[in-house]
Amino acid sequence: MKRTELDAYLADFLQINRFKDYAPNGLQVEGKEEIRTLVTGVTACQALIDKAIALNADALLVHHGFFWKNEPEVITGMKQRRIKALLQHDISLFGYHLPLDAHPVVGNNATLADKLGLIEAEAHESLGDGLLWWGHTELSQTAAEFGATLERALGRTPLHIGDPKGTIHSVAWCTGGAQDYIDMAVQMGVDAFISGEVSERTFHSAQEQGIHYFAAGHHATERFGIEALGQHLARKFGLEHHFVDISNPV
Repeated sequence: MKRTELDAYLADFLQINRFKDYAPNGLQVEGKEEIRTLVTGVTACQALIDKAIALNADALLVHHGFFWKNEPEVITGMKQRRIKALLQHDISLFGYHLPLDAHPVVGNNATLADKLGLIEAEAHESLGDGLLWWGHTELSQTAAEFGATLERALGRTPLHIGDPKGTIHSVAWCTGGAQDYIDMAVQMGVDAFISGEVSERTFHSAQEQGIHYFAAGHHATERFGIEALGQHLARKFGLEHHFVDISNPV
């Protein structure tokens, strides 16, 4: 398919105009016009770019791309090396941040719910952009049991704040760096809140407000959406697709 066709399709499919984001959503680095091989991954780091080159990718599709607000505008050092590698190999870079978090089918929050087996999962109306989700476990379980479910699904042990023997049935979550949504989760009346990252203040918020908190990893909670999006594009447009998971413990 044409690069412009992919750009237009993703803009509509992910409804990027709904979001006021921290980085541009869409085509960030322009490569070749024809796209046959697509590589997806969480972050456009050098290791992922190198892998895309090795796979002869025409386009690289990520959740964390380039040109974030408040970062230096000059293209030097690490940023220069990344962009230079893309341009030298004529690889387009597409990045989608909040629109991928919020998408009801292939989004990070939706796919995390699927991996955890959460039921009645949906975006909560407290945030109109669809970033804060809630749902239920099929059966009530202890916090220790729920933590084990997270570990199996994500391949890493989450940080849990709360009594391991406490009961969990209702859950709210927002992938990535969304620890400060914990207060909204408390207002929703759920038993537990899951996010990717944790701050010093999160411990006190969880302890004093009596909610279980699980910090499951920024990268770990946001692996599934970009892979699902790549699979969707491969099926719809007949693209060759490779999801590359560059390990990240954070």
